[in-house]
Amino acid sequence: MFKRLKKKYVVPAVAVGLLFTGAGFTYRDDFFEIAKQIEIFTTLYKTVNTNYVDQTNPGDMMDKAIKSMLADLDPYTVYFNEADVAKFKINNTGEYTGIGAMISRKEGKLIIKEPYKDYPADKAGLKAGDEIIQIGDVLLADFKEDASELLKGSKNTKITVKYLRQGKPYTTDLVLSEVDVKAVPYYGLADKETGYIVLSQFNAKASSETKAALLDLKSQGAKRIILDLRGNPGGLLNEAVNICSLFVKEGEIIVTTKSKNDKYNNTYKTHAAPVDLDIPLAILVDGKSASASEIVSGALQDLDRAVIIGSRSFGKGLVQRPLDLTYGTQVKVTISRYYTPSGRGIQALDYTHKDADGKAIRIDSKNYNAFKTRNGRTVYDGGGILPDVVLDASKQSAIADALQRKDGVFNYATQYYYKNPNLGTKIPTVTDADFEAFKAYLKKENFEFDTDTERAVKDLMVTAKKEKVDESIKAEYNALLAAVQKSEDKELAAHKEEIKQLITDELIKRYQYKEGLYKYYLTSNTEIKKATAVLANSAEYSKLLKK
Repeated sequence: MFKRLKKKYVVPAVAVGLLFTGAGFTYRDDFFEIAKQIEIFTTLYKTVNTNYVDQTNPGDMMDKAIKSMLADLDPYTVYFNEADVAKFKINNTGEYTGIGAMISRKEGKLIIKEPYKDYPADKAGLKAGDEIIQIGDVLLADFKEDASELLKGSKNTKITVKYLRQGKPYTTDLVLSEVDVKAVPYYGLADKETGYIVLSQFNAKASSETKAALLDLKSQGAKRIILDLRGNPGGLLNEAVNICSLFVKEGEIIVTTKSKNDKYNNTYKTHAAPVDLDIPLAILVDGKSASASEIVSGALQDLDRAVIIGSRSFGKGLVQRPLDLTYGTQVKVTISRYYTPSGRGIQALDYTHKDADGKAIRIDSKNYNAFKTRNGRTVYDGGGILPDVVLDASKQSAIADALQRKDGVFNYATQYYYKNPNLGTKIPTVTDADFEAFKAYLKKENFEFDTDTERAVKDLMVTAKKEKVDESIKAEYNALLAAVQKSEDKELAAHKEEIKQLITDELIKRYQYKEGLYKYYLTSNTEIKKATAVLANSAEYSKLLKK
């Protein structure tokens, strides 16, 4: 009896306590409305739990209720249960014990996306594209929880896994070890005097690893530096400030944060002696450079300390902070907006105003405001960081995005790898014939690009079936879908070179790991070539910064 009462009432009471504590602090003026809504919520929960036809799971229900509530605010304000907290800490520190591989679960399948060199998955022989079907005694077909949790444990734990490779079953043993996810996975010389540093994330080691790379490159003769922030989703704000400290004087304002809550209004300044105030600096950004990446690129652009090259960045100008709750849980809350030294905010989406589909509205360029850099150059707010040198090659097309998002390129690369297993360190050459083979592969696999237009057409047929008019419009529907697919074929042809490059990049990772891809970039990547040329031309570099 007690257990049932505990299940019915104690869990919701705890949830109410969490909500009530936070709410009471944040919305004192709305105390009655909050108390009223919490009472409605708990009454609803008890009523449903008591009367629902089947047994309910209070933990799952509360987890979904809280996460759904927060999702209506913005994508960054999220609740972490106990398991989520562990993952969040890994992302911030870059350290964990596991198999050392990027994995994904789509449509119930657990797929190895990228094994990290010399870590357990790699040592056990696992390759990108392998589908794990059993971990220990657990068949993943019957396991609906987060299967990646089964691949964690204490150091030296042995785990037997079964997997499918090209449809054939295999078995291997994984021995867990400490995995150190580097913030700077690669650095090297693009030429004798140009150093190149990849900064992939802003974890707790970001600034120390970047500083070490910078000093080493200078010792090798580097007189110019390229900092690659492409694809960097951000991370710790303090680390962004510390990165800037390497290149600007102590006491320089890098970012300010503003909030309705005074304690979150802060000014962040550099607080360490710089490594080099004068070394010419270029920063690479793209549409996936976000948050802390935009703080670094935006601040150094405003201070006229670096030339920004690439395509417009993502546009995330919101700051989050994890706050501890009870029972080892956390909530990560958007606490403030951040502004670059010139005073501009770079948030691109307005989450306080949403369209008919509930999606945040993108700030219109006509509503951007102008600001001035230290040297008087004009920069704008509202839409991420616009580079000083905009390169079309750096902006990903919608069709290429769909091919990556839906694993079209990834799955084709898996097939190609096993048909051509002996390339070794040779750079794969993706020919026009290979591109035609890729298109044939997409057709054979009935690849769905899932573009907005394609989804709209298919949704139309779903509605038609519900209203039982699908037979009468079948011919028109098929013609319309065929027209959409024909336009997608045209898009494939129009972006052939971009897609061939994506295939090349993915194949290099298969044969030479990510390190091989970075080495290839040094001599072949358009953005790195442009950055190298700009830095080598002191007149152009100075002109861009108006020095």
